[in-house]
Amino acid sequence: MSNIIELKRGLNIPIAGSAALKAKKVVIPDVVAVKPTDFRGLVPRLLVREGDTVLAGSPVFADKVSPEILFTSPVSGTVSEIVRGEKRKLLEIRIKADKEQKYEDFGAVKVASLDGEKIKAALLKSGLWPAIIQRPYGIVARPSATPKAIFISAFSTAPLAANPEFALRDEFENIQTGINALAKLTRGGVHVSFSSSNYSGTPFHKLENITPHIFRGKHPAGNVGVQISHISPISKGDVVWTVSLAMTAAIGKLFNTGRYDMSRLVAVTGPKAIDPSYVKGIAGMPMKDLTEFFDDKDGETRVISGDVLTGTNVGKDGFLGFFDDQVTLIKEGTECEVLGWARPFRTKQFSASKAYFSWLSPNKTYEMDTNTHGEPRAFVLSSVYSKVLPMDIYPVYLLKACLAGDIDKMEKFGIYEVIEEDLALCEFVCPSKIGIQGILSDGIDLMMKEMA
Repeated sequence: MSNIIELKRGLNIPIAGSAALKAKKVVIPDVVAVKPTDFRGLVPRLLVREGDTVLAGSPVFADKVSPEILFTSPVSGTVSEIVRGEKRKLLEIRIKADKEQKYEDFGAVKVASLDGEKIKAALLKSGLWPAIIQRPYGIVARPSATPKAIFISAFSTAPLAANPEFALRDEFENIQTGINALAKLTRGGVHVSFSSSNYSGTPFHKLENITPHIFRGKHPAGNVGVQISHISPISKGDVVWTVSLAMTAAIGKLFNTGRYDMSRLVAVTGPKAIDPSYVKGIAGMPMKDLTEFFDDKDGETRVISGDVLTGTNVGKDGFLGFFDDQVTLIKEGTECEVLGWARPFRTKQFSASKAYFSWLSPNKTYEMDTNTHGEPRAFVLSSVYSKVLPMDIYPVYLLKACLAGDIDKMEKFGIYEVIEEDLALCEFVCPSKIGIQGILSDGIDLMMKEMA
């Protein structure tokens, strides 16, 4: 076993509704959506029109800045609707799926016979290149960039996250192929991080052609950004790429089968979920196909594609995100409390600061909702964020630099090392109820604009 990296800061959120390790149904969607909004900084160029027929793997839009980066359909069918927002911003390409799926044949090939340029060309042509995320900034990797290394997290500590050993239990061979392919795109190797709690029990510790790292600690120990900060911190001028374990499996399937296959096991979780468990689905599937999991008698269920900290509120009529393998169902918190701060004897409320006596029941889970229990207020200097952020940065100073638009200070205080998910816990524990992820997002957008 490699040396264990122990993180002493962090917080596990004890929310109810974890998914049982069983696959309850197979979702065969009637309509799926490909969403340019799943990708940061993307300026899409539409390649199809309503009424066009596509195969699974056919391109539907491209990146205007890097037109070789294609985004392809996860199903075969007919383009039924092009959804636009304000100023005709492209939001969704909806595709009515065929009953019998047909695939573009990209050709199965042995990765060992390919060099890095051919691997890159195959990923670009198939539409799987967007699975590779580049840091700084969390954008789709630029094909012209050379990363110092590629990082994969083999575990997740996010609230109610899908269990990778269950969700990817049949994907070991594909993951190994994906790693072998990714290893040819960098000289720094593929770094895979594992949890110390089940390192010997996970089949993924047998993966070859990797540099393993073992982490122990609470959330966000499973975030790849936190792992990078302890393995090889990102400095100005550095470029690293990250890939999720599920996307690594999809890359492996491309080379093993010749198909663009975005099917996956999706964990349906949350306090409002009926019989939380897994479904066999696909990227872009509609939330309406999960209505049997909804406990929506009061009409106040928020449907989140992803987890409660970093997911997107897509609503009952929305679609699963490109990267997501989890759906969270949680109650909209609309109730107002009177003198809530003066009522410590609340057994149904969780407090990260131990303001309530919930800390006396460390193994209890809670029926949490979206209520913030307070309004935004003055953004004051405190050590609250540092207690849950196991990174060598100054989060308060970084956020204030983002608010001020001060690029020099943003660089000084760690803007290159983080994206929104890394500071999500800071937002959860924030006593000022500040939208920290939004502030950081605006700061990253400014950096991309000014440093381009």
